[in-house]
Amino acid sequence: MTIVNDIPRTSGAADARERVAELGLVRAEALAGPSERATEAQHAKGKLTARERIELLLDAGSFNEVEQLRRHRATGFGLEAKKPYTDGVITGWGTVEGRTVFVYAHDFRIFGGALGEAHATKIHKIMDMAIAAGAPLVSLNDGAGARIQEGVSALAGYGGIFQRNTRASGVIPQISVMLGPCAGGAAYSPALTDFVFMVRETSQMFITGPDVVKAVTGEEITQNGLGGADVHAETSGVAHFAYDDEETCIAEVRYLLSMLPQNNREYPPCVPCADPQARRSQALFDLVPADGNRPYDMAKVIEEIVDDGEYLEVHERWARNIICALTRLNGQVVGIVANQPQALAGVLDIEASEKGARFVQMCDAFSIPIVTLLDVPGFLPGVDQEHEGIIRHGAKLLYAYCNATVPRISLILRKAYGGAYIVMDSQSIGADLSYAWPTNEIAVMGAEGAANVIFRRQIAEADDPEAMRERMVKEYKAELMHPYYAAERGLVDDVIDPAETREVLINSLTMLRTKHADSPSRKHGNPPQ
Repeated sequence: MTIVNDIPRTSGAADARERVAELGLVRAEALAGPSERATEAQHAKGKLTARERIELLLDAGSFNEVEQLRRHRATGFGLEAKKPYTDGVITGWGTVEGRTVFVYAHDFRIFGGALGEAHATKIHKIMDMAIAAGAPLVSLNDGAGARIQEGVSALAGYGGIFQRNTRASGVIPQISVMLGPCAGGAAYSPALTDFVFMVRETSQMFITGPDVVKAVTGEEITQNGLGGADVHAETSGVAHFAYDDEETCIAEVRYLLSMLPQNNREYPPCVPCADPQARRSQALFDLVPADGNRPYDMAKVIEEIVDDGEYLEVHERWARNIICALTRLNGQVVGIVANQPQALAGVLDIEASEKGARFVQMCDAFSIPIVTLLDVPGFLPGVDQEHEGIIRHGAKLLYAYCNATVPRISLILRKAYGGAYIVMDSQSIGADLSYAWPTNEIAVMGAEGAANVIFRRQIAEADDPEAMRERMVKEYKAELMHPYYAAERGLVDDVIDPAETREVLINSLTMLRTKHADSPSRKHGNPPQ
């Protein structure tokens, strides 16, 4: 018998029971991790261990680990003397609410979670398994980047991850949960996935860290100030969700998974609904002012319409002038895209266009019907917007809607002006059904601006220009902006009672559930960038 890593190893012929006993010791070492001291250090930072995180994510007792006993084979720089089991990443599959989910979790206690050749190979394998099985993949990220001691082999490992992220895109849901540092090229894998979760204070993402930034630009900034959860949730838009602690974060990952299908060949799960399908929403009359210049909270409108008032907002704190949310109507998952009059009057700008486009593409990829709620005065004017490419970025939202083949329903609550009306899933770009409330105003522009252009000469020559302007505004509204103008021309399918909105949407989605749309034969489109 020999001793390896403090574990007695049998040699030669041995009883099967002895082999099993030896296996138990080996597994116990792999499960325990490097040391109690390393675990305490992880907890002292306010972070859970990789296995504790997996336990929170998956249904109790459902985890099946893959390559638990994998070790690296690198030499040099002292690596040959340190070969822990798992090589710093735990991979496998389990269930969330009974449905299969694949997962990998960096173990910061081992090599700081840094990626080496064996570590990367384990991730490649579990990604391939997820794609083949057609099940979501969740990565629990807490790593120090590439393992420097292994050189270019580590970098090649990242390349394999990126290639698989891209291959899986639109095929299976991919969720990145940032629970520690993520620097350099490692940050590109989360950026390629469908959703990014972050935890405040403990997770950061950046390409170049504070030290490099200071050396190159002279700017001094902390890690959280450069790439913390709030920065990416509010400023950059890299993170879709940000939470105060890991437990809440992982619980929300489970909730998100409950709204997504297993893959692009399935529908999202339907759940029983106790909220009456024909429930009238009288509160909508008070929530939405008839005066188009008065702001209101579109989130409250969504709450009033959807099942039990529950929805999950994506990118809640970035580009607040547009709302993107996953919710249910009569138990069926739908994606909501809505202008938010409380922020910038609900205009479309660069960030709102990008946010909406990405969400529409995700919904289309995973067979989630899209309901669009319009109250949009147009695109945000300004030199900065034009110079930074509002034409190019606005076209992303237009392209996403035009390219989507899932059921699409648009509802105009109040204003729908100009190009923004067209872009926000108008009937002319392929909405299956378009509805409007009696408070709708669909026009090229607001009545005041239109009157100033059309009746400029009459106003200028009038004895009382202001009275003439007011008269022309009323005339324009009466002729071209009354609630039934678009309906009379077939540009909306019906003008509906706001209190019946829920019932109308549910009936329409039920009819459209079997919608089939053939796309033209092509390798892929070339969307605006």
